[in-house]
Amino acid sequence: MVFAFQSNAQSFEQFNKERTQIDKRLMIGLGSWATSNFIVSGIGWATVPAGEARYFHQMNVLWNTVNIGLAIPGYLKARKANSSLSFSETIRIQHQTEKIFLINSGLDIGYMAGGLLLKSSAKTNVSKQHQFNGYGNSLLFQGGFLFLFDLTAYIIHNSHSKKSLDKLLNSVQFSSTGIGFQWNLNSNLFSSNKRQL
Repeated sequence: MVFAFQSNAQSFEQFNKERTQIDKRLMIGLGSWATSNFIVSGIGWATVPAGEARYFHQMNVLWNTVNIGLAIPGYLKARKANSSLSFSETIRIQHQTEKIFLINSGLDIGYMAGGLLLKSSAKTNVSKQHQFNGYGNSLLFQGGFLFLFDLTAYIIHNSHSKKSLDKLLNSVQFSSTGIGFQWNLNSNLFSSNKRQL
């Protein structure tokens, strides 16, 4: 069977550049959140009296050590990402990106559930009541932010895919010979090449 592909590498390259720009902005947002938490909760941890509030700030600082540990490598990875990907690589990475943020959204719900569990345990554990309440409130706070962050990231990437990538996919059509298909992408704007398999 013969397949004729008239592809536009520059279209995929532009889409991939836009995707990595989205990732860079998202990682800057996560890094900014982590940095602000370091400052505010770092001061709180050092200055507030022993008790629930100090544990809250302590967990915020510890939690955002992880966030900054994700944001910096994530930004550097997006900055160095290769935009010249094939059609199949573009589809695979796009789906992988959406899947990661969607799975993370589910994990974030687990973090918030852990916070509620700690707060519930505080009612029966008087000796650790302040610690459990402080940590629990922090998990609810941080988990809530991450849930909004990851869900927003998924929506942004998914919308970008529907706006740009789906248009490329919709241009696939059957050839007139009936034994293959032809794929035309912006042939007026960019140079194209044909391959026969």
